[in-house]
Amino acid sequence: MMAKELLKRIEKLPLDLQKEVLDYLEFLEKKYLTPTNKEKDFEFRWEGCLKHIKEKYSSVELQHKALEWW
Repeated sequence: MMAKELLKRIEKLPLDLQKEVLDYLEFLEKKYLTPTNKEKDFEFRWEGCLKHIKEKYSSVELQHKALEWW
């Protein structure tokens, strides 16, 4: 029902305003329907890459080291 009402109202608009409606719809799709980096699942490709130093550093020491290296 909502789609029919929207279509009716959009069709009444002049072409230049219909284009604005289309532009706004594209904006909303990008904003709300396109996944962002925050929404993507984490990938753990690096998991286990530091196991050779796990006996040498604790997790807190590694955090400090990472900041130092960065």
